Amino acid sequence: MDTPIPALYNDCAYTLVSTEQISRTVDRLAAEIQATYENSGRRLVMVVILKGSMPFAADLMKRLTLPIELEFMKVSSYGAGTKSSGEIKVSLDLNRDDLQDIDLLVVEDIIDSGRTLSRLTQLLKNRNAHSVRTCTFLDKPSRREVDFVPDFCGATIPDEFVIGYGLDYNEKYRNLPFVGVLKREIYEKK
Repeated sequence: MDTPIPALYNDCAYTLVSTEQISRTVDRLAAEIQATYENSGRRLVMVVILKGSMPFAADLMKRLTLPIELEFMKVSSYGAGTKSSGEIKVSLDLNRDDLQDIDLLVVEDIIDSGRTLSRLTQLLKNRNAHSVRTCTFLDKPSRREVDFVPDFCGATIPDEFVIGYGLDYNEKYRNLPFVGVLKREIYEKK
């Protein structure tokens, strides 16, 4: 049962992905990932993209029975706005000497233009990781500016500005237990 945080909930136009839908989606993704990696013979490293992916990554790793390692990267393209700038900034990098021996699973909260994840996966491949796959909770293919398709995708959503379950607007709303659509007057009042 969703227990909304009243002040934050009031800023949502409507709920796009309920708490129950989130749970079912993460169950499905965990099963797909499990099937893909269970016989690889290599170590699996989840690379969690901070900050928005934390709730999703935490839920996902609890459902996996594979031995996994955890790393974090902080990569951004939004700043304080609602649209991707098209440029990526890596402020927390992955520093490992064993990339050629491991499988990397990059875990992201949402793919919009595709530029950030496309550039990030290419960067990791250029560093000679044995394999690089991507898993996103949400995908907005209608906003895609580059040819990029995630390996694992939770849900395709319409072109709306979404918040909750790690997703934010100016660092707020990440703690909503569902994904909601932010009211336009909240971000258009500037």
